[in-house]
Amino acid sequence: MSTIEMKKELIEKIQSTEDEVLLEEVYRLLEINLDENYIIGLTPSQNAMIDAGIKDIEEGNFLTHEKACKEIDEWLGK
Repeated sequence: MSTIEMKKELIEKIQSTEDEVLLEEVYRLLEINLDENYIIGLTPSQNAMIDAGIKDIEEGNFLTHEKACKEIDEWLGK
């Protein structure tokens, strides 16, 4: 889908919705995107999980995209 098509579809969906919560969330997401100084803080637990993931990668404990897709297909019996 092109950027122009995506924008048109988003505009149509925004115009057709009456869901105030959804509209507020879209507005919030767009505001965050426009605010270059917006910093997302992570909890100590989130930082620890990221560090553990980095360590796994450094130690070679990961799957390639292709290998992960193959395993998923096997799990699903494809």
